[in-house]
Amino acid sequence: MSECPHVPVLPRPEPEPETSTCPECLAVGSHPVQLRKCLVCGHVGCCDSSPYQHSTHHFEATGHPVMRSFEEGEDWRWCYVDQLIV
Repeated sequence: MSECPHVPVLPRPEPEPETSTCPECLAVGSHPVQLRKCLVCGHVGCCDSSPYQHSTHHFEATGHPVMRSFEEGEDWRWCYVDQLIV
């Protein structure tokens, strides 16, 4: 995994998740495939394999660059800006 300039400025400790699932999917009656958590604000959204790709839309709307998998047993992070696993 590579470091990017966005990782060192992330809040520590990691923000608490807003919810345990994707609220946008719930609102439209969809089921998320996998979940991702924003490491800037804690927003939980569905991954790009989900029909609505709410995690990516959250990045596009807010500019929050780094998310991590919100799936049990996974701890990888992704920087949208640098297109890197960090």
